[in-house]
Amino acid sequence: MLKNTVFALVFALGLSACQQQPQQTTTTAQTQSASETKYYYPEEGDNWERKNPEEVGMDPALLQEAVEWAKMQETTQIEKDFSTQKEIFGEPLGPLPTTRATTNGIILKNGYIVAEWGDTKAVDPTYSVAKSFLSTILGLTIDKGMIESINDPVAKYVNDGGYDSEHNRKITWEHHARQTSEWEGEMWGKKHDFIGKEAFGRGERKPREIQEPGSFYEYNDTRINRFALSLLRLWEKPLPEVLEDEIMDPINASETWKWVPYKNSIVEINGKQMPSVSGGTRWGGGLWINTRDEARFGYLFLRNGRWKDKQLVSEKWIKEATTRGNVGLDYGYLWWLNTEGKAWPDAPTISYAALGAGQNTVWIDPEHDIVIVWRWHDGKQNELFKRVLAAVKE
Repeated sequence: MLKNTVFALVFALGLSACQQQPQQTTTTAQTQSASETKYYYPEEGDNWERKNPEEVGMDPALLQEAVEWAKMQETTQIEKDFSTQKEIFGEPLGPLPTTRATTNGIILKNGYIVAEWGDTKAVDPTYSVAKSFLSTILGLTIDKGMIESINDPVAKYVNDGGYDSEHNRKITWEHHARQTSEWEGEMWGKKHDFIGKEAFGRGERKPREIQEPGSFYEYNDTRINRFALSLLRLWEKPLPEVLEDEIMDPINASETWKWVPYKNSIVEINGKQMPSVSGGTRWGGGLWINTRDEARFGYLFLRNGRWKDKQLVSEKWIKEATTRGNVGLDYGYLWWLNTEGKAWPDAPTISYAALGAGQNTVWIDPEHDIVIVWRWHDGKQNELFKRVLAAVKE
């Protein structure tokens, strides 16, 4: 997979109870295996089993009502031809498609498709949903021991000048992942301060004093792009290839997705030119992906990082990434949370989501074993979640 610009089934451990043991005796391994074998995983491509809603404990009429309502919620933020991109976000640095799909989505219950609408195979920019993919790459980096601790200063591992100042030397990997880094500098022609209409469009900000790293939350794509470059320095391999090898191929994603760099975000590592990707499509480029592949990614998280017989991302990381920090909004490691029930009042407080402009949404509800991917809508996520959950029979 991923021959682009730069770049289930049941997990069966084979329950083999010893013949000599009494039948009622259950070993730890058997308990673990029995727990894992209850989960379904889709195979490649369209080989994804569908279930009638009633087969998974859902009211078909109420679910259909939810879907019909969702179909009517087309976004007004991002034009279909991306013609307002510069006005909204500022001067683009990377390409944009000529058009996008209309609102579309998919609902999984227990891993099975119970509803699908619109063109879920359209490969479109997913904007800041890409941040949750970057977060996952950080998790892989820690799982593999490439970073000893998320609380380590980035400067301990990255020496390219980006963390040389007294202020930037204090920034840790966690600060980047929580958007509390307060990193100062310029990345691919965009400054950290977001000052200037030409560069930042309607997203421009007023001057303010920089705070100590870790003490102040600000949603800031310049700093996230610095974070992405720092991960690239560690891996010494384009992050799209990391994502392909470690996540997308193992979950049987399609070959259509691509992570498009900016025209000027190429760096030299070990004598090779490599792209540094962004955490969104604010300035063009970004992660272009279809709804079905995002559903697979969401389902990986619903299953706590496991896909079939492999733990792709540690369960420890999944838990930490979806736990709120002490500063800022209800936010994990580049995941949006519902800890206080404010984001989606009618949804479980343990639910969480990857969110992007155009209201690209990948929502995970462990309580009801549901994943919803909903794209190009007008932002009424709670209304859809409420309607879908109303279809779940107690």
